[in-house]
Amino acid sequence: MSNLLLLHLLLFCIIYHSGTSTIPVKGRKGGNAILICEYKASEISDIRFIRHRKRIHFAVIPVCPSEEHKRARARVCKKEACDIVIKDLIFSDAGKYIFRFDYKNALTELEYQLYIYDEISVKISEKLKLDVLLSNADTVQHHSGTSTKWKDVWKRGHGVQNDQLNDRDGNLIINNFTASDAGTYRVLGSEGELLITVTVEETPESPGSRNGSKSDAIINNHWIGPARQPVCFWMVLWWLCLF
Repeated sequence: MSNLLLLHLLLFCIIYHSGTSTIPVKGRKGGNAILICEYKASEISDIRFIRHRKRIHFAVIPVCPSEEHKRARARVCKKEACDIVIKDLIFSDAGKYIFRFDYKNALTELEYQLYIYDEISVKISEKLKLDVLLSNADTVQHHSGTSTKWKDVWKRGHGVQNDQLNDRDGNLIINNFTASDAGTYRVLGSEGELLITVTVEETPESPGSRNGSKSDAIINNHWIGPARQPVCFWMVLWWLCLF
């Protein structure tokens, strides 16, 4: 193998491994997510925190000086040297983030993929609103406890794929929740990336909620009839009858 070919292969490996890898980050709705950078603050300058959106190419997100900065009410804050904290997560926060800065006079870029999860409980026949922001979604899938596969319930350009669902104001609505609607719903982006997962459970009914009250009740499969009289009462009555 010639030296020129070896040089080309070496250059290819360097270019291939120099690409930016995506760091997965997850957080629960209403909680906080931390995008960790692990660089020394003294060697960082010209910090730019960028939110990547589908229709708006880049939108710069303001970063407050510190998470403990009392006057800063922004939900996005810098912690420690260069970690970024996103507080009070909402579903629209899911997506790609880019943290770009100069490190030792060289441009450095970190890319994060934030996905948000939540868990809710719904009663049978109630309305369920999946506030999953379809404007940023490509596909919504459902996985029930009785199935081994994910099933498409909504696709961009095709709408809902399930008779139970309605697409209303960019959200999915189930007007009459049934046990078969329970399970996990996940939202995927245009590149198949995971954005949101929502686990839906059926709210268990309280004891006696299905049956009305009865004068003679059945509790724990034992019949409770009219109250029994004490044994001594029958013995006295029998003795009086003899005399």
